[in-house]
Amino acid sequence: MKVISLNIGERKVVNYKGEIVETGIFKFPVNHPIFLGKEDVENDAVIDRKYHGGIDKAVYGYSQNHYVFWKELYPDLDWNYGMLGENLTISNLEETQIFVGNTYKLGEALLEVTKPREPCYKLGIRFGTQEILKQFWNSTKSGIYFKVLQTGKVNVGDELILVNQAKNSPTIAEVYETKKDK
Repeated sequence: MKVISLNIGERKVVNYKGEIVETGIFKFPVNHPIFLGKEDVENDAVIDRKYHGGIDKAVYGYSQNHYVFWKELYPDLDWNYGMLGENLTISNLEETQIFVGNTYKLGEALLEVTKPREPCYKLGIRFGTQEILKQFWNSTKSGIYFKVLQTGKVNVGDELILVNQAKNSPTIAEVYETKKDK
């Protein structure tokens, strides 16, 4: 599993159904290393800290492999990595094979897998339709939130190296399944 793209976003104001909404979902690739801090990625806009950022959701990773699925559903969008709101686009990141509590070395940082992403209406804003929410929930393509155990810089090409395999822990996909049943 390698980092394919590093993505950050700025605070953006949009009109959604007649209301002014602030969001950081519009993330785009950058051509420099990014710093993974304890509660967020440096220089990345985190607007609603109730649902994003913080100790257990400091960094959001998403699989490059899932992009084929979404591009087939939304071929008319202007595609770039970061479209799903991820900070890290990673090759072969598979939610059915990654366990909550796994720890990984990535660049200078040490990360722990914490939880899947639960989509909100701001993903629908990015995709131009709220239909994406149901499609997102009906897949195992949730992406993965990480806790940052050791802060540090990450570069494109850095490998996600397993340091510790969690024992008796569910996969991210299993946790995601229980969330969507509620």
